[in-house]
Amino acid sequence: MTKKCSLGAPVVAVSAALSGAIVGAMFLLAFTSVSAETLGEVNTAFKLIGPDHKIVIEAYDDPKVSGVACYVSRAKTGGVSGALGLAEDKSEASIACRQVGPIAFKGALPRQEVVFDERLSFLFKKLHIVRIVDPARNALVYLTYADRLIEGSPQNSVTAVPVPASTPIPLR
Repeated sequence: MTKKCSLGAPVVAVSAALSGAIVGAMFLLAFTSVSAETLGEVNTAFKLIGPDHKIVIEAYDDPKVSGVACYVSRAKTGGVSGALGLAEDKSEASIACRQVGPIAFKGALPRQEVVFDERLSFLFKKLHIVRIVDPARNALVYLTYADRLIEGSPQNSVTAVPVPASTPIPLR
């Protein structure tokens, strides 16, 4: 005789589903290469089961430029699929990068480089932050956009950080 949980499902099936969810969450944590700091969040829609839909604000320090931080706001899907890491977050994001200390370069920069990547779905969508050097204006331009395995999104956001004229940007 099979034991049943209070919802009538066999206990074995419930524990197998929970084990699968835990393994999936561990997989996502192991392959996330972003070191974002979540600063805050606001709820945008109530979900009865699982976390609410929300907008999160995250801070990213440029790994090759000391004194520059980027702040990204983006939608995060809640519910059961969001809690398990299976939901696909929306492509919309906003970015604002600012000088937060003395600017110093940790080496020569390429003209264009992906600085950060973050998964927005289990396998198919990523949020990117790209740094583009504008030597004519001595500025660092940061672009955020999302792409998918098959098709990307034209939605994007851009910001720029002026570098003091006394600090030339070292280019590769």
